[in-house]
Amino acid sequence: MTYPPSAAESETPAAAPALFAAPRRAWTLLTLVFIAVFAAASFSPSLLDDADSTHAQAAQHMLTSGNWVTLYVNGIRYLEKPPLPYWMVAADYAVFGFNVFATHLPMILGVLGCALVAWFWSRRAWGDRAAFYSSLAVFTCVGTFLFTRFLIPESILTFFLLLALYGFFTGLEDRKPARLYVAYASLALALLAKGLIAPVFFVAAVVPYLLITGQWRRWRELRLFTGLLVFLAIGAPWHILAGLQNPSHDPIGNVPSPGHVHGFWWFYFINEHFLRFLGRRFPDDYNRQPWAIFWLGQLIWLFPWSLFLPIAIRRAWRNRHIFASDLRQETTNTIQFLDSRLTALESSQLAARLRFRARTGLLLTLYSAFILIFFAASTNQEYYTWPLYPAVLMLIAGALATVEESPNPGKSSSSWLTASHIFFVVVGTIVAAVLAWGLWQSRHLPFVADVGSVMAHRDVAGYSLSTSHFFDLTGPAFAGLREPAIIAALAFFLGPIAAWRLRRQGHAFESTVTVGLTMAAMLVAAHVALVRFGPMLSSRAMAGTINRIVAEPGNSDAQILLYGDQSDGSSIPFYTRRQALLVHGKKWYFEPDPEEDPHELFGSSMIWGSDYPDAPHIFLSDHDLLRLWGTGPRHFLFVPGDFHQHVERLLGSRLYLIQELSDKTLYTDRPL
Repeated sequence: MTYPPSAAESETPAAAPALFAAPRRAWTLLTLVFIAVFAAASFSPSLLDDADSTHAQAAQHMLTSGNWVTLYVNGIRYLEKPPLPYWMVAADYAVFGFNVFATHLPMILGVLGCALVAWFWSRRAWGDRAAFYSSLAVFTCVGTFLFTRFLIPESILTFFLLLALYGFFTGLEDRKPARLYVAYASLALALLAKGLIAPVFFVAAVVPYLLITGQWRRWRELRLFTGLLVFLAIGAPWHILAGLQNPSHDPIGNVPSPGHVHGFWWFYFINEHFLRFLGRRFPDDYNRQPWAIFWLGQLIWLFPWSLFLPIAIRRAWRNRHIFASDLRQETTNTIQFLDSRLTALESSQLAARLRFRARTGLLLTLYSAFILIFFAASTNQEYYTWPLYPAVLMLIAGALATVEESPNPGKSSSSWLTASHIFFVVVGTIVAAVLAWGLWQSRHLPFVADVGSVMAHRDVAGYSLSTSHFFDLTGPAFAGLREPAIIAALAFFLGPIAAWRLRRQGHAFESTVTVGLTMAAMLVAAHVALVRFGPMLSSRAMAGTINRIVAEPGNSDAQILLYGDQSDGSSIPFYTRRQALLVHGKKWYFEPDPEEDPHELFGSSMIWGSDYPDAPHIFLSDHDLLRLWGTGPRHFLFVPGDFHQHVERLLGSRLYLIQELSDKTLYTDRPL
């Protein structure tokens, strides 16, 4: 066997940047990026309507009710989700109060945890440069930023899954059983973060890895029996308690009806996992992205580091035979690495490092590939593939660092790097030009504090995708986005050009860091823009108005009504800490919209919990609203834009306008 390129590269690497003289220096820069992109952005905007505030309500109810087993949203059982993220947020509420920082802190810590695991794993597999790139990429790729703007468990799930893989891998490589138990415990926490996909993803990566490397022969070292006990001790109790606390009530078929509903175990394991994967879950309120959009989306979520993905793929393909020979213990003969420059110990260490590197690449590739295939075949949202981001970023960082540190990277590798930078320059120039055009078109328009008031409402995918509102941007909207648009335009125009010039001048490390810092500046601008969209995406201002009026004498028993799906105004129950009545439909709340699919029930996220016998009567029809409006205590009615005309026809002069915010309106039923 001859020297693999990776061995030669490890032997005579290019001079290491001064930043790596001590890990403290590298992490100082990384910490600054983390603070700018994530920590500083954790205080604003207010909690958004839809998933953000809906999930926050569940954590809020946990703390205020003392029920840490069953999730409730607006008084209705919310059985779709496992509890760990809500436990973490509820604990934050106990310390920091009910605010956006406490709500998003667990997600931010999940991102930091992913960066730390990526650092330690990549450092051992590829070295200091790859470790730095891996952590920088986690902090600055589009997906990790975009999908931590609202409360979803993906970053928490990803951290525990990555930690489980790292514990399993290094525990087996170093023969340290304690790390294997860390893996089992982390896997159980991942189960409590997102459900059964956690052990499915883990097993789908580990089993073929063991078979390919021949490590399955060491199955006794995996501590399967005691490890399973650890896993069950952490993961099983909540599932058991949730099943006991939410039993079945005379279910009839698979579709619930009032008083006839399957219990937690059937709903959670069968309906929410198995039937969801098959596309047969009830209710049918989920999406499946078009095939091309799904795969293109992965490149966008990993941007800008996906620019270097072709280099990683090309290098893996060219060295596939060398990597394959490094995978198995018996095929890496230390003597084959001996030469006059290396001692036997150094040769043995080099062989172990190459084996660790090759096996790391195999495990992370198997893990990422399975997640992609799984969600390509199943229902999916844009952020469902979050768990693969750190793994793919580590593979990209490892390949990029190895090429940069090679004394002779070769003309082909240099050409691929140049092509990546040229593409980045082209994309950056186009984005900068579009932003400049928008700024020019809005140059004479006054500043608009409520950007939502000048947005289009194109209803892309029924606003069921997390990125649907991007398609509502208009020229006048730029009047309220001048500062972030200027920052983004400058970053996208100057950053890619600077990175390309540095690469051409031989400053590879500085070039790559410039790519990351360019994206960090862009993400800071994106967050400033998100804050400007706050009035459109959050109803906190209306909640504040309600709180002020309720504090006045005689209004303490006022009732809040939300017309439409509770998710449209979910921040109002959170910030008022009051249960809202939900209104929709001529005859009953879940009445299908005749203009939409007649088989798609309205308010689908509340259907299952509403059918339990002890569910509160909060679901009203138009008839109930007419009977209730203007009688008894004061009523507040929140109306999203889609229902404005309908509600005005229904109540007419009986409506008293209090506040308008973007396309949302707040009414009351009597003069103030």
